[in-house]
Amino acid sequence: MIESGKILVTAAAGFIDAALSKRLLDEGNPVIGVDNLNDYYDVSLKEARLRQLMGYENFRFARLDIARHDEISRLFAAEKPDRVVNLAAQAGVRYSLSNPHVYIDANLVGFLNIPEGCGHWNVAHLVYASSSSVYGANTCLPFSTRHHVDHPISLYAATKKSNELMAHCYSHESRPSDRYRYGERTCRGAATGAVPSADFDRNTYSRNQPGNGETHLTP
Repeated sequence: MIESGKILVTAAAGFIDAALSKRLLDEGNPVIGVDNLNDYYDVSLKEARLRQLMGYENFRFARLDIARHDEISRLFAAEKPDRVVNLAAQAGVRYSLSNPHVYIDANLVGFLNIPEGCGHWNVAHLVYASSSSVYGANTCLPFSTRHHVDHPISLYAATKKSNELMAHCYSHESRPSDRYRYGERTCRGAATGAVPSADFDRNTYSRNQPGNGETHLTP
């Protein structure tokens, strides 16, 4: 549950992020959406989601990269959000094999800048996305938070596990956070079920193609 107030949502042009932003806006919350609009997948999908969000008077969009400390720091200073939902990350297991440095920048450096900003500007709470990829080669189903996640089998998973450890460290500095693991290892339709009901056109998300739980909504 995300309490009311001004809410910063990172990667706001993403499929889950946009649906969440819409839900928060429908509930009357001012939302600051952040996204770097990279071309990891079709940018036109991201732009279509943003156009729908821009129809709300209490939505503001800032195009920036959370890995840029100066940029995200200026945003925190200008907006002073009450709460932050950090869903920004470079996703994809296979892509991490050939583009490792992107994951360090986005998922480690970028993630670091979020709890740092939250602490400096007294943000009440941080919610962030982890991934089911942290379970690695675990064959015990269904996954449980009681399972060990100390042996990731991809750099992507290693960065997401690192995020959990980083957030745990910050929690000892009175910077509370909650994490949610979701992703391609969940059942078909799990991504749809995890997102609050929204009126977005299905084509805006997946071109009517089945998704993998992390990069598209499943029709």
